[in-house]
Amino acid sequence: MFHGVRFSWPALALLASLLALASCATPAAEAPPSSAAAEATTAQAASAPQGKINLNGTTSEELIDAIPNFGSRMAEAFLENQPYASIQQFRREIGQYVNAEQVAVYEEYVFVPVNVNEADAETLKQIPGVDFTVTEVLMASRPFASNDAFLAVLSDHLSTEQLEIASAYLAAAE
Repeated sequence: MFHGVRFSWPALALLASLLALASCATPAAEAPPSSAAAEATTAQAASAPQGKINLNGTTSEELIDAIPNFGSRMAEAFLENQPYASIQQFRREIGQYVNAEQVAVYEEYVFVPVNVNEADAETLKQIPGVDFTVTEVLMASRPFASNDAFLAVLSDHLSTEQLEIASAYLAAAE
């Protein structure tokens, strides 16, 4: 009993779970990054598409530095699911910890590298300028002999600037 209110064990367990999840999105009290770490993050952001972080090539420190109000627990959750094959996988895995709106906020800072012959439509749509119609064309044009062949098809649908950005989203050719 607490001030005339009775809590059941399941209700207390639910409350504890909600508090634990809420703590995942709060910033951790950590020392500011060293100048070397800050320079490395800046260098990665400069080479990444629109300053986004490659989910398959990042560290927890880079995630914490780049994403506002992002704590070490969420960074661990992001990293434990590497490598990500699709943005859908990222949404499912991180959606276990936060709601869909928060997952969408995280997507503003990260991307899953696009495998030109295997990426699903949602993963292809991470590329700025690529919509459902363009994804249909790209998927119907598979297999691509190389990332350059993919970009050649994409060049019929994107501006030169968008095409340069698109190349940064591509996974290394196998």
